[in-house]
Amino acid sequence: MRCPFWEDYCMSVIWIRAEEVKHLFMSLGHLGPWWQSLHRTMLRGILGKTFRLVGYTIQYACIAHCTFEYVGGVVMCSGPSMEPTIQNSDIVCAENLSRHFYGIQRGDIVIAKSPSDPKSNICKRVIGLEGDKILTSHPSDFFKSHNYVPTGHVWLEGDNLQNSTDSRYYGPVPYGLIRGRIFFKIWPLSDFGFLRDSPNGHRSPGD
Repeated sequence: MRCPFWEDYCMSVIWIRAEEVKHLFMSLGHLGPWWQSLHRTMLRGILGKTFRLVGYTIQYACIAHCTFEYVGGVVMCSGPSMEPTIQNSDIVCAENLSRHFYGIQRGDIVIAKSPSDPKSNICKRVIGLEGDKILTSHPSDFFKSHNYVPTGHVWLEGDNLQNSTDSRYYGPVPYGLIRGRIFFKIWPLSDFGFLRDSPNGHRSPGD
């Protein structure tokens, strides 16, 4: 049995829904330019923040590089060659200004590129400067010998003479390989402070 009233009601509802959908699409059509503008604004904002972040990162990286290269930094030492002055895993402060202004002196402890392995660093004490005559002996040698430090070089030795690979093995080290001068120990706290003098006593050229 058909119900005319119910059929008319359903047709009215369908017509109303169709009109709502039509109005919705018309509204979206009017919002199109606004939405595109908002999308472009958001994209510009995201790109702007990204470029600023990249710029800040590069800027801070340059500052950090310049600081470590020309001013100094904190270094963890390894190896037994500088015992007892510097023990394995000691943390020290190094400054780079002395090497740039040719302020390295005899008795200074320096960090330098290894002449035998440029990828690694060494920590040694400056025993002689250019023009000095160094009286030294290789641990396996019975007789002592004299070595002259040529121009633009330094003579480096570890405080632990019995367990140090230094200028006694590879000769004078070019000044340009020096990376910095160690002047202060910050760890361990029991040894906090300025570094001690060489345990081998004061050595002057020709001794």
